[in-house]
Order: sequence, then structure tokens, then C-alpha cells
Amino acid sequence: MIDLNKPLILASNSPRRKQLLHESGFAFTVEVLPTDESYPADLPAEVVAGYISREKAEQFRGIRPGALVLTADTVVIADHHILGKPTNTTDAFRMIKMLSGRSHKVVTAVSLLSDDTIETTSDAAEVYFRDLEDWEIYHYIEQYKPFDKAGSYGIQEWIGMVGIEKIEGSFYTIMGLPVQVVYQLLKPHFR
Repeated sequence: MIDLNKPLILASNSPRRKQLLHESGFAFTVEVLPTDESYPADLPAEVVAGYISREKAEQFRGIRPGALVLTADTVVIADHHILGKPTNTTDAFRMIKMLSGRSHKVVTAVSLLSDDTIETTSDAAEVYFRDLEDWEIYHYIEQYKPFDKAGSYGIQEWIGMVGIEKIEGSFYTIMGLPVQVVYQLLKPHFR
């Protein structure tokens, strides 16, 4: 484990973020505070993840003194519109069908609260799906139930394995935690 000069709190319930942070060699605890994830309507899609990640970190200001608090948010962007988490099977199908046969952008932002300072950094990747058949989309939704995932898919799951032709950028950014960015944020806190 990498030894930090302060305890690290991951403010996320995402199993993928927990897995990636653990596999990166950091000891941490998980604590999540309720956060309003709405954002101003005129905010450009590319900066929304950073806005929400920072808001999540703000919730911890003054609550966990002496700790490092890491927050993150991921958005999937197609045609300059954000595709959030699907509300049901029909919504998930609509989103994946929209991504089929084309590229889209995934932006993941991370924020680190240390004492009273919040540092936020974003990373973006471009994802290219091949043309997906309807049965493939329904099979994925039925088997993997992607209702907790922005854009209705997880790159590490079946649809990513069989449907994504290429990516430009970090796989981990698409998965929801750009480990290379997190490492650089935490590096000044190594012992």
C-alpha cells in the first residue's frame, strides 16, 4: 500500500471506483454524503463532471478535518448532450442505440479536498461503438442491468468487450476513475 500523510476517504459508492483505487495501492475508507447533482442549464457539457465532483467535495468541507477526500463524477456526452443514468429498460435501450455506430465522449472529473483546498481535474476519452444490433443491446440490458451507469453502459462489461471498436484516451477514465489523474493529485501527500 502507498502510505499517505493523511487518511484517505473515497466519497463514492461506485464498486468500480472502489476497485480501481484499491488496485492502485491506496488504503481508504468510503463515506458518501448526499449531494444535489443538478447543475446550471447553461453549463457546457464538458465541464459538468468537474462541477458535480467539486460539489461532492464541498459537502465534506469542515466535516473530516485532517483527511483527504476524493470525489468523482462521470458524464457521457453525445451531440453535446449529457446522457445520464437510465431510468428503465426503454431509456437504456434508447441511449445505447444513440451511441451505436458512432463515437461519443466520456469525461470523468476528480476532486481532492485537503484541509480547505479543493483541487479538481478532468480527463476525457473518445469511445467508438460499432453498429449494434437491437438484440445485442437488449441482451446487455437484461444481463447486466446498467441502470447505475452514465450512458447506460460499462466499458468493462460485455457490451464494451464486443461493441467498442476503439478508444482514444484512458480506459480508466471511461470506467469512472482516471487513475493516472488520481495518482498525480495524491502524489504530494505521499510519505
